[in-house]
Amino acid sequence: MEIRNLTIEGARGAVAAGKVTATALAEVHYARIAAEDGAINSYLALSRERALAQAEKIDQMVAKGEPLPVLAGVPVGIKDVLTMQGAPATAGSLILKGYRPPYDATAVKRLEAAGAVLLGKLNCDEFAMGSSNENSAYGSVKNPRALDRVPGGSSGGSAAAVAADFAVATLGTDTGGSIRQPAAFCGVVGVLPTYGRVSRYGLIAFASSLDRVGPFAKNVRDAAALLQVLAGHDEMDATSSDRPVADYAAELQKPVEGLRVGVPEEYFGEGLDPEIRAAIEGVLAGLKAAGCVIKPVSLPHTKYAVPTYYVIATAEASSNLSRFDGVRYGLRDAEAKTLAAMFRKTRDAGFGAEVKRRILLGTYALSAGYYDAYYRKAQQVRALLTKDFLAAFHDVDVLVAPVTPTPAFKLGEKTDDPVKMYLEDIYSVAASLAGICGISVPCGETKVGLPIGVQVMGRHFDEATMLRVAQAVETGQGKA
Repeated sequence: MEIRNLTIEGARGAVAAGKVTATALAEVHYARIAAEDGAINSYLALSRERALAQAEKIDQMVAKGEPLPVLAGVPVGIKDVLTMQGAPATAGSLILKGYRPPYDATAVKRLEAAGAVLLGKLNCDEFAMGSSNENSAYGSVKNPRALDRVPGGSSGGSAAAVAADFAVATLGTDTGGSIRQPAAFCGVVGVLPTYGRVSRYGLIAFASSLDRVGPFAKNVRDAAALLQVLAGHDEMDATSSDRPVADYAAELQKPVEGLRVGVPEEYFGEGLDPEIRAAIEGVLAGLKAAGCVIKPVSLPHTKYAVPTYYVIATAEASSNLSRFDGVRYGLRDAEAKTLAAMFRKTRDAGFGAEVKRRILLGTYALSAGYYDAYYRKAQQVRALLTKDFLAAFHDVDVLVAPVTPTPAFKLGEKTDDPVKMYLEDIYSVAASLAGICGISVPCGETKVGLPIGVQVMGRHFDEATMLRVAQAVETGQGKA
């Protein structure tokens, strides 16, 4: 079966109609991974036994004429920061090399219950810390659209696997842009759900007040279908919301005419690539032609978003990563003679440079002499950023902006300058801090063929409207 550009509807439909078995569909994907992933490095581990057992279960349902679940037979990949029983969970780090969790993350469990065939675990920046997927202890991921370019991070493996047709869809995580940015760089769709909309149970934590699980897909309809499966309350996650989940497929049928689209002026300043600017302006022109009302808005505290994010995220990381010490699981230095030496040597050998940098920054921000000056002040600015969005959403239904200031940059181009790398998150971290939802949708290409993504941001728990506008962009009602 041809799997290039295969969608959820196409895969499930082919399995349901008996045109291909779920087992054969999984094997075709495994064959493609074996043949081509050596050049891209998107997968860290394959879960063939579990995948084929699930595929056989789906095939038996088809043979018996039983009703099929919504993702029946659909091959899906899982970012390696989510636990999956029987498969490694390294978080892209040496300190967790060989660790196999005894349970499934809620997001993983829900996908499999919906019939998805879980192909394996996907490469990522170590502990989801990075904007290029060059921080993985197991090698960088390459962008399938241009092998000399980064796929974006930290969910670069998840985005690359969809772009390269190594999976029909994947799961990623977004802390400050780690779904939206790689989606934009690789030319796929990536969704940031509202904080609390999708359970974080089973997610190896980076920054607990920011981390979110979301899908990558080949189109907005597929992304909506995945979000429908993932969304909803989970008693295993204290931050999980019990607010009702909309019928996203039904909402996609509604027109966008009359919707108010806000354009935040702070996202179109100095540093924005001219080709990206032109593509976003084309999107806005298309939405206006479709009957949307385009309104300028201001988010005045946006200029503080990047430093605020890197204080809060690193502080939470320094706390979360203290559990990786060689005592309970993962790497342990066998040569250390004392407990203190074992802690020190294990963490020194197990953590990469970027993780160490963020632990040091976060520990400093939380220290007794600097807590008020840095962490407390950052939380106060976070509240102001959130108020900016709430004020904007009084006047508009969604916000449309760039995802990144530039297209995918070259491998190694920014690894020696952490600040320059951090500024890649300039258009994504504010939504993360505010807890609102967002999506990256392909909206064009540069002159050299690199994908350009547009970001649509919605109110808290209003993924339905966000998805409607995103689909309008995708179908040409709002496309450059």
